[in-house]
Amino acid sequence: MSAAPAVRPAPSGRPDWIAVDWGTSNLRVYAMADDGRVLAEAASAAGMAGLAPEGFEPELLRLIGGWLGGRDAANPMPVVVCGMAGARGAWIEAPYRATPCPPVVAGETVTVPTLRRDIAVEIVPGLCQRAPADVMRGEETQIAGFLASEPGFAGLLILPGTHSKHVRLGGGEVQGFATHMTGEVFAALSQHSVLSRTLGTAAEEDEAAFDEGIATGRAGGALGALFALRAGALLDGLSAGAARSRLSGLLLGAELSGIAPGTGVVVIGSGALARRYGHALAAQGVDARLSDGGELARRGLALARRPIATATEERR
Repeated sequence: MSAAPAVRPAPSGRPDWIAVDWGTSNLRVYAMADDGRVLAEAASAAGMAGLAPEGFEPELLRLIGGWLGGRDAANPMPVVVCGMAGARGAWIEAPYRATPCPPVVAGETVTVPTLRRDIAVEIVPGLCQRAPADVMRGEETQIAGFLASEPGFAGLLILPGTHSKHVRLGGGEVQGFATHMTGEVFAALSQHSVLSRTLGTAAEEDEAAFDEGIATGRAGGALGALFALRAGALLDGLSAGAARSRLSGLLLGAELSGIAPGTGVVVIGSGALARRYGHALAAQGVDARLSDGGELARRGLALARRPIATATEERR
């Protein structure tokens, strides 16, 4: 069962459109004014992984139904969606646009057939890369939002997460990208391996152990150092918190090891995870900036919006 939405009532007026970020584990929706203000927002734990295709529309309406007053088939509410709602087996499969390309293009969205006629739902395509094979869904809107404010940026964006993305930008386009399964590997090792008996909780952090792990991982020794965490606990009294922090550092150091000092890097995110990436990059001489991904995603969704008249005509 999905969690009850956390809603902030609109301070004034009605929304002009709705921005939706549909992840694997969570759903976030924003009632938007045309000038970019967030009038209201809501969230639930009904991510793509927990929904059948027929469950997407009801879950969306559960969160946004109160924002649709006065809308009808002749004047539907524009709803622009990014993320895993467009994955294969989800609401409707949206295509991938091949890199190099701009992260989003206005109007290049996929129309979703809906039972309700007072909403006009569009899904933003993801991006793909052929060699080596890679895909992304959702991050393209954050990238577009970033480029809207820094169109001349040439360098590397890092988007931390379960599957961290390293994105090369130049000429206003995504030139290429790489996905690192760092977060998922950490979860698998800490929950489903022999190390699960050794590691502490997320609250038990040890900065010195984290830094040691970063140095080892950056030097290419992450794989050989994993079992040493278990052995260190048995032989040397390595604490659970230190073991967990060292594992985090090992994996993060390995992920970031190929980034040379002097590379222009921006980390898209907020909170502890983004700060850990910034700390790890600084340890290898890379001066990275942080940028809030939530605001960037909404900005990118606004750039992807299809003209209202065109979207309404296509639904008829």
